[in-house]
Amino acid sequence: MASVTDMKEKLFGELEQELQAKGFSIDKQDRSRPWGGFFVIDEAQAQRFADTYFNGISVDELKISGKLSPKILVVAPEKRLSWQYHHRRAEIWRAVKGTVAVVTSNTDEEGEQKVLQPGDQIKLQQGERHRLVGLSDWGVLAEIWQHTDVAHPSDEEDIVRVQDDFGR
Repeated sequence: MASVTDMKEKLFGELEQELQAKGFSIDKQDRSRPWGGFFVIDEAQAQRFADTYFNGISVDELKISGKLSPKILVVAPEKRLSWQYHHRRAEIWRAVKGTVAVVTSNTDEEGEQKVLQPGDQIKLQQGERHRLVGLSDWGVLAEIWQHTDVAHPSDEEDIVRVQDDFGR
């Protein structure tokens, strides 16, 4: 039986090939997160990404401050990302593969868990608390960061962790 590490590497390899086959340029990937990892797609391909994963929604409709950052998130079975929020971005997520759960709230108290099936999407407002939860299998989500501060775009440092299973 394949180990979790082997399954993770296989899935990341398949996703990398799939993204490249669809013509996406991968700016960065991180396979080392304790909950899974992610691929960062070239921002110049935001409209192509929206066409592929968000039913062709116009990037002009998505823009808040003029910049969008597309990503693919990979969450491992039974792992949770931190309970978090952001000062300089809103986000839109769409489940691509597997079933995942999302918890949201406007306060530090976690709300009810909502299950997303492939094709389901959710919009997260700037400052809204949220957490992605892996269920029984690997989950893959398309994500677009909607930067809210044109002078200071969001980055990986723009994460306020309210709670984290991994002590970060």
